[in-house]
Amino acid sequence: MSDGNPTPPVHVEDDVSTATTTSDPAAHDAHVALEREVALLLRRARAIQGRLAGELHRGLDGAAYGLLVLLDDAGPLRASDVVVRLGLDKSTVSRQVASLVDAGLVDRVADPDDGRAQVLSTSAEGHRRLSEIRDARRARWEADLADWPTDDVASLAALLGRLNRLGEAREAQVRGTAPADD
Repeated sequence: MSDGNPTPPVHVEDDVSTATTTSDPAAHDAHVALEREVALLLRRARAIQGRLAGELHRGLDGAAYGLLVLLDDAGPLRASDVVVRLGLDKSTVSRQVASLVDAGLVDRVADPDDGRAQVLSTSAEGHRRLSEIRDARRARWEADLADWPTDDVASLAALLGRLNRLGEAREAQVRGTAPADD
């Protein structure tokens, strides 16, 4: 029975009902270090994403950059799919789509299967600009990690991919949907 107060949403980070803890101090320390390093990585990623958005088009914010990357990687998507995949609210996505369309970086057309819905795709200009930025980022990674053995770079990429799939599965579980296939 409801007391009239809305139930706050459960956030993935708050749902520890399936989490396990360990009595192994080394494992605990490893997870503490992981959390710290991932938090630092995410802070830096947000700052970089904002800067890259500005390089794409003056005045774009970081969320618009992330949306453009998703469209370029995943191909044409309905606006509602973008909302789910990015985990943003509909108004935020709508605002970011409008700024990307106005900048000529995204094309928006009516969904042929449902005229009320929109299908979004990276425009030729959006793909060109994004490719230039991504090429420059890859060159920077190659320069920064030039002293790393190729196997270490490949292992890092594989481990980050594994961590991302885990996060996607957890978010899908909370939403009650299947993870997105990218």
